[in-house]
Amino acid sequence: MIRAVVFDVGECLVNETREYGTWADWLGVPRHTFAAMFGAVIAQGRDYRETFQEFQPGFDLAEEREKRAADGKPEWFGEDDLYPDVRPTLTALRAAGLWVGIAGNQTVRAGGLLRGLDLPSDLIATSDDWGASKPDVAFFEHVIEATPAEPGEILYVGDRLDNDIRPAVQAGLLTALIRRGPWGTIQQRDPDADAITTMRIDSLAELPKKIAKFNAGEH
Repeated sequence: MIRAVVFDVGECLVNETREYGTWADWLGVPRHTFAAMFGAVIAQGRDYRETFQEFQPGFDLAEEREKRAADGKPEWFGEDDLYPDVRPTLTALRAAGLWVGIAGNQTVRAGGLLRGLDLPSDLIATSDDWGASKPDVAFFEHVIEATPAEPGEILYVGDRLDNDIRPAVQAGLLTALIRRGPWGTIQQRDPDADAITTMRIDSLAELPKKIAKFNAGEH
């Protein structure tokens, strides 16, 4: 039985197009050039943060976040950056009696922005809150500790095989891989996308029915 559903943030709940566009602006490069390099780095299996190094060697993301904030351009997302299926899906899952959590690799500031959106959820937590970041399995151990269900009753929903699905499976969680965003699109043909996931989705709106079928034994 799936009794709890926990969601990743970036490219699962939040469309990061605008935010990465502002990073391109900060670096002084065309947005489409930044996006192309971003995709190339991911396709090569490299850490996405290496994208910044391609344009500015020695780039320190944490330091540059502080500089942006000091310049009046801090990281930010709002209601318009949520994917349209987010609120209806979270609402439907809670109405079905499921516990709903949100937990991703995010800064303390991003956690505050998430809480300010008043999303229908029982928990909002970030890697900065816990002092553990994906893909470290310790992050998912925090998820388990914070969720009122056994590991095998928790469905973690994410867009990345490397950061979300593989470590969640290692921690004993069920998983749903959503196909959207750079990683979700580039990694969709990886054999693990089918082999190790509990379910695959193209929209969060598919979750209520898929979970109901799973809980009815229609695996």
